[in-house]
Amino acid sequence: MHDIFKEIWTTITHNRLRTALTGFSVAWGIFILIVLLGAGNGLIHGIMGNRMKVLTNSMTIFGGETSKPHDGLGKGRSIELNDKDLDLTREGFAANVDDVGAELDKGGQTLVYADNYTTGINVSGVYPNDIDINKRDLLVGRFINPIDLNERRKSIVLSLNIAKELMPEAPLNLNDRLIKASDMAFKVVGIYDSDQSRVSNDAFIPFTTFRSIYNSGDKTGNIVFSFHGLKTEAENEAFEKAYRARINRQHRAATDDERTIWIWNRFTQDLQLNTATGLISTALWIVGLFTLLSGIVGVSNIMLITVRERTREFGIRKAIGASPWSILRLIIVESIVITTFFGYIGMVLGIAATQYMNATIGQTKVDNGLFSAQIFVDPTVSIATCVQATVLMIVAGTIAGLIPARKAAKIRPIEALRAE
Repeated sequence: MHDIFKEIWTTITHNRLRTALTGFSVAWGIFILIVLLGAGNGLIHGIMGNRMKVLTNSMTIFGGETSKPHDGLGKGRSIELNDKDLDLTREGFAANVDDVGAELDKGGQTLVYADNYTTGINVSGVYPNDIDINKRDLLVGRFINPIDLNERRKSIVLSLNIAKELMPEAPLNLNDRLIKASDMAFKVVGIYDSDQSRVSNDAFIPFTTFRSIYNSGDKTGNIVFSFHGLKTEAENEAFEKAYRARINRQHRAATDDERTIWIWNRFTQDLQLNTATGLISTALWIVGLFTLLSGIVGVSNIMLITVRERTREFGIRKAIGASPWSILRLIIVESIVITTFFGYIGMVLGIAATQYMNATIGQTKVDNGLFSAQIFVDPTVSIATCVQATVLMIVAGTIAGLIPARKAAKIRPIEALRAE
C-alpha cells in the first residue's frame, strides 16, 4: 500500500495544475453545498422562529360581508358575529371544538397610573382561553379567569411594555395596583411578557366587563376556540365548510358564500408553512447536488486523462505480469485520495463560512419600534450533514474513477504498447 501512495504522489506532483483544478472543483462543490444549506437553514430558522406563539390547533373567526344576494337580501351586507354564533360553535360542533371564547377590541385608549400615562392602547375583552391560544407568558399575577367573567370584575392584565410606561422604575410592582382606563378604576391582576415578534400594546379585561362598559349588546367580535380530531388538511377544510354553512344560515346568507366570515385556521397555516420550508430545503439540496456533480465530473475527467497518458505504462505493467486488479486499484485509490483530500478542505472552508455568516448576519433583526423579528437565524449546518456531504462526494468520486479504471484494467498489452 505504501508503494501505491508513493506512486500516486509522484503522479500528482508531475501534474500539479491538472490535479489542482480537479481538486478545486471538488472543494468548491462541497463548499457551495454547505454554504447553501447553511443559508437555507438560516432562512428556515428565521421563518419558523417568527411564527406567532399561538396554539396550533385553534381557529379565530372574523365577521365579513356577503358577496352574493340571498333570501331576498342583497350582497355587501355586513356580518357581525353574536351570542347565537358563539352558542352554535360551542354546542353545534362539540365533537371537535374544545374551549370557546370571544374577543372585542377598543383601540386608542389611555391608561393612567399616578402621574404616568400611556396612550394608543388597545383594550381587549377576552375569555380565559386567550392565554392558552395565544401562549402569553405571565411574569407576575394571573390572567383573566372565569370568576372575573361571571362577576364582570374590573380586572386588567397588562403587557410588560405598558407596565414600563406606567411604572418605569419597577414595572412588575404595578401588579395588584389600581390604574385608570376609560375613566374607570381597574385592578392589575397580571403582567405578561412582551413578545417582540408581535405588537405588544394590548391590555386585557373580562369579555363581559368590556360589553358592559362599551355597550356592545350581544356582539361577540371574533370567536376563538381550540379544537381536536382534525388531523389533516382535508379534515380541516371539511370542518370549515360545514362551520361556515351553519353560521351563514343563521345570518340569512348563502351557505357557500365564503366572504361572510373569515377563518384563521392556525393548524392549516402551520401545515402550509412546514410545506414551504420543506420545499426551500429540497431546492437547496438539489442546487447543491448539481454543484457537487461538477466536482464529480472533474474527477472523472482527470482519471480519463490519466488513463490515456499512462496507457503505455499500463501495457508494460500487464506485459511483465501485473494483474488487472492492481491497475484498477491504483486508479481507484488515486481517485479516492484526491476526492477525500480536497473534499475535506471544502468541508472545513464551508463550515468556516457558515460560522462567519452566523457571527455577522446570523442575528439580523427587523425592528420598527413596535415589534422586532429575526429574519436570518443560525445559518449553520450540523457536522453530521457536512460529513455526509463529504462522504457522498468521496463515494461519487470513487464511482467516477471506476469507469476509467476498468478501461485501463481491460487494455491489452500489445494495444497499449502501440499507443502514442
